[in-house]
Amino acid sequence: MKKKIILIAVFFLIIDLITKIIIDNVLALNESITIIPGFLHITKIYNDGASWNLLAGHPIVIVLITLAVLIFLLIYQSKFILNKRNILAFGLLYGGIIGNLLDRMLYGYVIDFIDFNIFGYNYPVFNVADIGIVIGILLLLLAVLKKEDESGNNSK
Repeated sequence: MKKKIILIAVFFLIIDLITKIIIDNVLALNESITIIPGFLHITKIYNDGASWNLLAGHPIVIVLITLAVLIFLLIYQSKFILNKRNILAFGLLYGGIIGNLLDRMLYGYVIDFIDFNIFGYNYPVFNVADIGIVIGILLLLLAVLKKEDESGNNSK
C-alpha cells in the first residue's frame, strides 16, 4: 500500500478517535449542545447498528462485514490509478472504516455526535469516521466515472 494512503488514513483515524474521546468525556449519553439553532447540534449517542441503525444489535455481523469490505478495498485499490484524488479517497475510507471498526470491537457500538436538522428532517447522527467514508466513496465513484479504474483501461 502506498505510504501516502497510510499517512492519510492514520491522520484521519487520529482525528476521529480524538473527537470521539472528547465527546465521550464531555457529554452524557443523549446530551445535546446547540451549535446552530434548528440546524446543527452536538448530540452524544451510542450506535450499535450500521448506517441508519441497520443491523442494530448484531455487532459481530457488522464487524465481519466491515472486515470483508476492508479486504475488498485493499484488493480493489490495485485497480485504480493512484493519483492525488484516489490516494485521498482510499486514505479517508481506510481511516473512517478502521475508526468505526475499533469502536465496535472495543465497545460494541460507535460514538456518534454530529446531529443535523436539514429542512425539518432530523438526519441520523454521525461522526468524523462517517464523513471520511462518505467522501471516500464519492471520490471513488468519481474515479470510476472518469475511468481511472480497470474498466477504463487507464490504470497502472
